[in-house]
Amino acid sequence: MASSNDSFLICFTCGTQFDTTDRNALKSCRICDDPRQFVPPSGQSFTTLADIRKDRYKNKREQYSEDNRIWFIWTEPKFAIGQRAILLQTPSGNVLWDLITYLDDDTAEFIDSIGGLRAIVISHPHYYTTHVEWAQRFQCPVYLALEDKKWINCTEGGQKYRRFIDQQREEIVEGVTAIKTGGHFDGSMVMHWEDKLLIADTFVTVPSALYHINRVPGTTSYSFMWSIPNMIPLPPLEIEKIWGALKPFEFNTTLGAFMGMNVRGRDVKARVLESMKIQIKAEGHPEHAFLSETWP
Repeated sequence: MASSNDSFLICFTCGTQFDTTDRNALKSCRICDDPRQFVPPSGQSFTTLADIRKDRYKNKREQYSEDNRIWFIWTEPKFAIGQRAILLQTPSGNVLWDLITYLDDDTAEFIDSIGGLRAIVISHPHYYTTHVEWAQRFQCPVYLALEDKKWINCTEGGQKYRRFIDQQREEIVEGVTAIKTGGHFDGSMVMHWEDKLLIADTFVTVPSALYHINRVPGTTSYSFMWSIPNMIPLPPLEIEKIWGALKPFEFNTTLGAFMGMNVRGRDVKARVLESMKIQIKAEGHPEHAFLSETWP
């Protein structure tokens, strides 16, 4: 599936596409140079969509076992950060949450077969990837937080597709709401649909979230991080802001950034609040006012 962007350089570490083909002009990736990301020990390297298509990469997809209107799409072997995209089949049209870098013919044809895309919503700049490529292929808008506009690296051809969310929340299609929480990035978002919250790594599903039987009191389920790979946590003030943005919404499911990060249960929202309190106490604030927050 060749396109005009096939020769644009893509960071091999984070999957961000830049609107240049000149390897002499682009020596580093400003996404990876930011302290939230990293440059690997082997150094900075770039590829292109054309090269990815020649290699052994293939996109996979799977229906969510709890709701067959939801599809997970990811690339194997792992490319760049390794996140998944999540497709929601809603009565008002299909919405794609977050992106992967690689878009192959099989993925595009599958999405076309179930109605195409009404909109794409991207949680934060680490997943901007090849959003111009996706928007052009499906002729749909891409919603980004206005606060993170400065992190766009592929401007060519994207102006007609990008929509910037400047309020704390915006209804993308009927019943699907993008919610700006901040924290990881100034404009980091989650997305709410029915009883589900798509969280990307705006807050991070941790291993102990997935164990549901005889959970010990005080067991955390989520972490709230400024940098996930470099393990720099958010301070209490930012955690409070995230809760303030989420509190009006009811949900019993979170769908995280990677495969296997699905958490479901009547107590999920309570576990988000509990995890916030655990982190704030662990950061050295045992008397913080937020610890008295309750829900419901």
